[in-house]
Amino acid sequence: MSIETLEIETGPKPAATVIWLHGLGADAHDFEPVVPELRLPAAKPVRFIFPNAPQRPVTINGGMRMRAWYDIFQLGGGVEDEAGIRASQASMESLIAGEIERGIAHDKIVLAGFSQGGAIALHTALRSGQPLAGVMALSTYLPLKNTLEKEKSAANANLPVFMAHGQYDNMIGMDRAMLSRDAMVALGYKVDWHAYPMAHSVCPEEIGAIAAFLLRIL
Repeated sequence: MSIETLEIETGPKPAATVIWLHGLGADAHDFEPVVPELRLPAAKPVRFIFPNAPQRPVTINGGMRMRAWYDIFQLGGGVEDEAGIRASQASMESLIAGEIERGIAHDKIVLAGFSQGGAIALHTALRSGQPLAGVMALSTYLPLKNTLEKEKSAANANLPVFMAHGQYDNMIGMDRAMLSRDAMVALGYKVDWHAYPMAHSVCPEEIGAIAAFLLRIL
């Protein structure tokens, strides 16, 4: 599928890219205001790409059409929309390839996402054949986790993983996020885990931790 994107560059001739996916029902503008809050150094410009998920019916919302990276059949897990997840994975791989064609080194590309977007970022990064700089998974979980051991990419075996979650998240429970973290740790991934006293959202302390993570890996 073709993906619409919003791009923001923190300076001329960026040498790194962050592909940042929004959550269910949001759009490419959702995390646009976060870019200046990160206060990244002007001497090392970064390109932020915010893709728009396609419009599709979402089962848990009564079949209402909205921007979604995949369908959700029920809250809290259960049967997953594998076809939708893998289609969005293919779209992210296409965006990664596009950045490499534009001259960005693969190890200067970060995947990031919030909620449903974070699930796609995690799913894609751990399976990508291109060694990436890192992945940021915000208020999310690991989808299709039972297939990861078989499908994980050797190229990203040492991928830096940043996970942040709200202790009062009533959309994606803290326990589900911790199970996802533990599943990755069991497969050898080093997960930089952060928990905050918040609901299904992002807080200033988290933005500071994200900035520190990006400075470290880029």
